[in-house]
Amino acid sequence: MTHPELDAEKLFQQLEHGLKAALAGAPRLALVGIYSGGAWLAERLAKSLDVSTVGYIDVSFYRDDYAKRGLKEEVRPSQIPFEVEGANILLVDDVLYTGRTTRAAINTLFDYGRPGKIMLAALVDRGGRELPIAADFVAATVTLPEQQTLVLQKAEDGRLSLSVDHA
Repeated sequence: MTHPELDAEKLFQQLEHGLKAALAGAPRLALVGIYSGGAWLAERLAKSLDVSTVGYIDVSFYRDDYAKRGLKEEVRPSQIPFEVEGANILLVDDVLYTGRTTRAAINTLFDYGRPGKIMLAALVDRGGRELPIAADFVAATVTLPEQQTLVLQKAEDGRLSLSVDHA
């Protein structure tokens, strides 16, 4: 079911606008999208922010709740085609919830080197944090019952949409 207040395309435009203003001229800026929704967002943001340094990571095996969650999707190889050491990295995710995916993504990045700075951008923050993690940039904040999940989808034409699923 779609969420009436969450138009993913409008939220993307809001996020994009905020990032353009805040990151203009940032040195050694690289975008890293977390598969899958964060990767879609990072890909689009890289074009609009004119950033050529883009990577993608899969955090499946880095999550501290892997044994509990298992693998819900196919595992994709992480692709970090740049020097992480000293880079200013904008980590991009679709939905920020418990903070566990972000923690796992940061652990993954440190396997590639020590970034100069890591910032977090999320399309939606749904609260419910289990770890002390907050996004630097977020387009919307919503509250959903714990048994619901917010899912970003990408259509064949590239348009994004958000739906609420029951876990």
